[in-house]
Order: sequence, then C-alpha cells, then structure tokens
Amino acid sequence: MQSSLPLLIDRGSGVPLHLQLAEQFRAAVVDGRLQAGHRLPSTRDLARELAVSRSVTQAAYDQLHAEGWIEGRTGAGTFVTDVVPLQPAVRRRTEHRPDADAKLLTLRPGIPYIAPTPDPGWRRAWREVSTQAPPRGYDAAAGLPELRAALASHVARVRGIACDPENVLVTNGTVHGLRLLLAVTRKPGDRIAIEDPGYLNAVAAAHDHRLEIVDVPVDEDGLQVGALTDDVDAVYVTPSHQYPLGGRLPVARRNELVRWARRTGSLLIEDDYDSEFRYDVAPLPALAQLDLERVVHLGTLSKTLSPALRLGWLVASEAMVDRLATFRANSGDWPAWPMQAALLAMLRDGYLDRAVRRNRRLYAERRTHTVALLSPYGQVIGQDAGLHVTLLLPTTTDDRQIATAARAAGVVVAPLSDYRRTVPGPPGLVVGYATPSTPDLHQALKTLTNILSNRAHLRG
Repeated sequence: MQSSLPLLIDRGSGVPLHLQLAEQFRAAVVDGRLQAGHRLPSTRDLARELAVSRSVTQAAYDQLHAEGWIEGRTGAGTFVTDVVPLQPAVRRRTEHRPDADAKLLTLRPGIPYIAPTPDPGWRRAWREVSTQAPPRGYDAAAGLPELRAALASHVARVRGIACDPENVLVTNGTVHGLRLLLAVTRKPGDRIAIEDPGYLNAVAAAHDHRLEIVDVPVDEDGLQVGALTDDVDAVYVTPSHQYPLGGRLPVARRNELVRWARRTGSLLIEDDYDSEFRYDVAPLPALAQLDLERVVHLGTLSKTLSPALRLGWLVASEAMVDRLATFRANSGDWPAWPMQAALLAMLRDGYLDRAVRRNRRLYAERRTHTVALLSPYGQVIGQDAGLHVTLLLPTTTDDRQIATAARAAGVVVAPLSDYRRTVPGPPGLVVGYATPSTPDLHQALKTLTNILSNRAHLRG
C-alpha cells in the first residue's frame, strides 16, 4: 500500500533521512492523522515512493518500533500501536518574579545584621577551609568529631550545659534539628505542647509529622507550666526568650517544668534561639543543664552569624544522639563538610565570641532607640533580650491592618495576631531591630510610628 501521509525528504537539512521519517510519523500520530491500528506501507514500498534506499525506511521503522510507536504483526504488516507512548509535556518557561520584599525596609524579627563586607575573622575561617582536603568518604553523620568537641566546650561555657562531644549533634539549624527529633522520637497522633503565641515554624513541623498540637498559654514569664496536662508526650519551649513575647522562664518555673517531665516521661525540647543577646543581666543557664535525659537543647548560628550558614547544634543524652545519628546515616541528611569545617575554624579562632560581643553592643543601642520610639503607642515587652521587641496595642486595634499599611509604605513588620492560634490575647506588632542598617532602621521606625500616630489620631 502507499503512504497516505505527505512525507518529505530534505537531503540538504543535515538531519539523517531515517530520523526525518521517524519524526514525521511521530507527529502524524500525535496530531491524529495516524490512528491506533493504522497499517503502514512496507519498508520496500515506502522506499520506492520516496526514492530512497530501503535501509533508510528500515532504520526509520526500527527506531519507531524501539520507541513503541509501531508494531509488526506476523503475516499482516506493520501497524500503529494501540497504546501510543505518552509524549513529554511541553516545557513552558515560567516567569521568575523578583522578591516582593527585596526593596522594602524590614523590621522582621530574628534575623541578624550582616555587614556589607566580611570582616577578617570570617575571611580567615574560609581561607583555612580552602587549604584542607575534604574527607575521603562520607563524613560522620553526627558531625565532625573535632567540631562536636568544640561545640561541647562552647555550650558548657556560654550556656552552662555540662556535656561531652558524644552529647552533641551538628544540625542545619533549629528547625532542622526539631524536625529530625520529631521524625525519630514521635509517631502520628502523639501530643505536643507548644507555646501560644509561639514560633510558627515549630507549629508547621508538628503538623507535618501529624502530631496533635496542644496550645499552652504564656504570661510575662513564659510558658505556664501549670497549664500542661499529663497526657502530653513532648513540650516545645523557648525558656530563655519566649518567642515572640520575650518572657524569661524563671528558675522556679524551670524546675517545675523538669519535675513535670520526669513524672510524666515527656520530652522537653528547648529552643535556645537568641540566648546570647541579653541587655540587663547575664543569660540564665540553659534548661538542658538541669536534665539531659529529659531535655533536648537546640542551638543555632542563625541569630549570631547568619541564617544563610544553615548551621546549628543539638545537645541531648548520648543515647538520643546515637538514635538521631543512625537515622541521619540512613537518610544522608546532615550539614556539608565545608560549612562544619568553617564553623570549627571560627570557634577555634574566637570569631564567634567576638561577633556576639560586637553585635550585642550594636543591638543594645538599637533596642534603646526602638523602645523609645514605640513606647508612646502601647506597651513594649521583651526588651531585655533578643533581636526584637513586641509592642502590645489597644484591644480595638487591628494589627494586621497596620502591618498592611506599613507594607504599602515600604516597611515589613509582623502582626502579633499571626503568632496566635487558640489562646486569646491583645493585638500587637513584633518589631525586629537587628536586620537593617542603622539609617534604614531609623527610617523604617519613622514610617511605622507615623502610621501608628495617624491611627491613634483617627481613633481620637
């Protein structure tokens, strides 16, 4: 039989003739000109019709047969297959839109100031890494042994946790450590208590692991231990600087929390996210120093050096660290060697300590300025520590509307209502003062206070 298709051969195209034929047959099947079951001409007849050698048509049919477009039936001929292979989806270019907040001034909480040029200590650490050969194989799942030893010494000195290197596991930051811990120790349906208002990423991690979240109220001192019920399996807590209200869990309440955990067998997860920055007295020792069997301590560099490093640590009992390291060895999920080697160099050089001392002075000045400007518009709380303060507003205020107005004026600020779940409380703004340059901070606060002043004037 003759081909019913207008097949064309272009001898000057540079594309082999058999591939030209194969592509035209594919196109005919895709657009419906050839239907499943359609009988094709023999290779000899098609070669004669197109004035090509039979080897060309045979090679085209061989290609189509290999791809599944056609099949040969003994004594009957060659046919288009009943099941036509799925064609690859057309790749469409997606428009990459720039970050909508990139040109806005930010008062987001929890992000440190990053100088536009790196200082000598930072450069020295990376030069040291560049002179080292990487490990011959995969590095240790719990972290570089030398780094674990250095971190054990660090948390003992600055957070009062008496621990050995075997108690330390290097993480990609607080949320990574939390998710790893939940994956290993919790099962769907377990109950986890989380402060309300509280850290949204911790809530998301619990949801993702299908845990039942128990919202626990906080007051000016932090988590209300008396509100915990005995059927809770784990408690996520920010005792050094409650997020976002800023309370500091007193010693008596810390002892009460640990006694409760010992009695119920619950796991305490301590997020020690910005304990380095206190402006009134020295930081309280970490909750984990009371009982490493019941408390897992999460630390991070995101508030001291940079969130982009994606590095932190987890301190727990040796048995817990072994469980977590075994899980990571199977999943291949641990920080890259260059990042760990750089942190080790920074710790040995004293760079981390110097960065904390330098930034503590900077943030103390900014905190004073921020509190002075915000105080006329409400109660400023959480000002003794951290990288943010919280401005409590009159109960009739819509803090989300204020945040929207601020964004329209070029400033990003977080409404306190976004951190609340089921426990009621006043509206407010969570105002970070660390991230922008000092001139940008002053401009952002000026814009925000103008909005607050106008709202107060309208209410009046």
